[in-house]
Amino acid sequence: MKITVVGCSPAWPNPGGAQSGYLVESGGRLLLDCGPGVLSRLRLREPWPLVDAVALTHFHLDHWGDLVSWVFGASFGAGRDAEPPELWVPAGGTATLREFGGKLGFGSQLDRAFVVHEYTDGVPFETAGFEVTPVRLMHYNELTFGLRVTDGNATVAYSGDTAPTPGLAELARDADLFLCEATLAEPEPADDRGHLSADEAVAAFEASGAKRLVVIHRPEELPLDAGLERARDGLELEL
Repeated sequence: MKITVVGCSPAWPNPGGAQSGYLVESGGRLLLDCGPGVLSRLRLREPWPLVDAVALTHFHLDHWGDLVSWVFGASFGAGRDAEPPELWVPAGGTATLREFGGKLGFGSQLDRAFVVHEYTDGVPFETAGFEVTPVRLMHYNELTFGLRVTDGNATVAYSGDTAPTPGLAELARDADLFLCEATLAEPEPADDRGHLSADEAVAAFEASGAKRLVVIHRPEELPLDAGLERARDGLELEL
């Protein structure tokens, strides 16, 4: 299994950076999230991204915004002749996309660009040659999931955005790689939690028994302990 960090910026982009997008390749190609800048980066690799599936963790813009550009490119641009990939969204996400589409002018093209499916908490689904298990996490009031992806030989756990919650360690239980966000310099107030500090990400990693931690969604301006591995756009990881 190969994982490429297409983009790993937080909700505000790091200088020159793309926002959330992680390409997982084995028998097929699965893109986890598709934030602003991700489509452009993928097009540096090939004229149009030939992925089998895209899976979204939640509907904050930095995790899905480039789907709008993807729809227009699939309808009128370089993706016109590409096979539409599957698009997996949280329960109720189809209606959310169509509502956004009506406001942003891409609603009528959505089904030309993607074959949309919905997932539910804890129920594995098969896509792009992988088994993907969504795990409900806590991110303010947003319906949010982490995604656990396996090809039967290796497993990667992707936190998306989350506050500290017991489900995070379960998401990454004994995984070969844990891509875990650490957006904050300090923990947020207990009554308004949506992200992790670096110490909280490390605590979840240690509780999970995962083999390797790579910190994602980290603002460039925040330092990170030298002993921790920090993602960067373009980083390739082999499992």
